[in-house]
Amino acid sequence: MSAGVPPAVSRAAFALTGVPARAARRLSARTRTVVYRVGLADGRSVVIKLYAATAHRNAITESAAVRAVADHVPVPALIGYGHVPGHEATALVTTDLGPLTLGSAVRSGRISDERALKDLAGLLGRMHRAPVRPWAPRRPLHEQVTSLGRRCPPSSLEGIAPALAAIADAAHTAPVWCHGDLHGDNVVIAGPRAVRHLVDFTDAAAGPRESDVAQTLVMTDALSPLRARTVTDAYPLALDHHLLGAWAVFHTLRSWAHSSPGDDRALWARRLDDISRRTPHLFGTRRPERTR
Repeated sequence: MSAGVPPAVSRAAFALTGVPARAARRLSARTRTVVYRVGLADGRSVVIKLYAATAHRNAITESAAVRAVADHVPVPALIGYGHVPGHEATALVTTDLGPLTLGSAVRSGRISDERALKDLAGLLGRMHRAPVRPWAPRRPLHEQVTSLGRRCPPSSLEGIAPALAAIADAAHTAPVWCHGDLHGDNVVIAGPRAVRHLVDFTDAAAGPRESDVAQTLVMTDALSPLRARTVTDAYPLALDHHLLGAWAVFHTLRSWAHSSPGDDRALWARRLDDISRRTPHLFGTRRPERTR
C-alpha cells in the first residue's frame, strides 16, 4: 500500500482493477459513501466510490443502474465493482472523466445557466427512455414518506398533505429509470466534443418521470415559472404538470429536512416558503412546521 492511500481504497483498487493504487484524493464524502480520485501504478486515473456496509444501495446496485442506462445516455465506463476484501464496504470503480462538471462550467461563466438547464433536461429525457427491467430497484411512496417523517415534525407532513395526495392518486404510468440527484455537479464534461456524462447513480431507481424532473428543478433552484419552463420545454417526454408540482413540494421539504443547521437550513427554509406561495393548492391550511 502506498503512503497516503486509505487501506480500503488500496484494497479496492487492487481487487477490482488488478493494479496497486499509488495516490488517492478524496472528492466527496457523505454519510454512507465516499469518493476518491485514484492514481494507479500503471498510470491510469480512476474514480473509486466506497459504500459503507450500512448502505441500502451499494456498489453492486449502482453498477446495475449504470449498465441499464448506458445505451441511452453517456456514463463513465465501469471498470469493476464488488466487495472490498477485508472490509464490509463495497466499491465501484469507473474511468476518470476529469474534473470539469457542468456546474463548475456555469460557475466559471463558460456555460450559461440556461444552456445548463437545457442540457440537464435533455440528459433526463435520454435516461428516461432506457428500459426498466423487473429487477430494477423501486422507492415506494410510503417508504419515502416514512423516511421523511423521521426527520420532520408530524405537522410538516400534514402541511403538504395535498401534494402527497396528488402523488398517491396519480394515474399509474410505466416507471422510468430515475437518476434521483441530477444537477450540474453530477454531469462531467469530457472529451474534445465536450460530451456530457451522467455520474453518481447512488440514488438511481425506477419511478415516475415527474419525480426525477422535479428533483432536478429543486436542486438547481429552477422552480420559478421562467426557469422551470426552460427545463420542461427542453425535456422531450410528456409530463403531468400538476404531479410535477407535487413532487417539487415533496423534494423541497425533504431537502430542508436533510439540510445542516445554519445557512444551509435557512436557504431551504426560504425555498420552502417560496414554493408554498407559488403553489398554495399543494399545501394544507397550515404551513409545514419547521422546528428542528
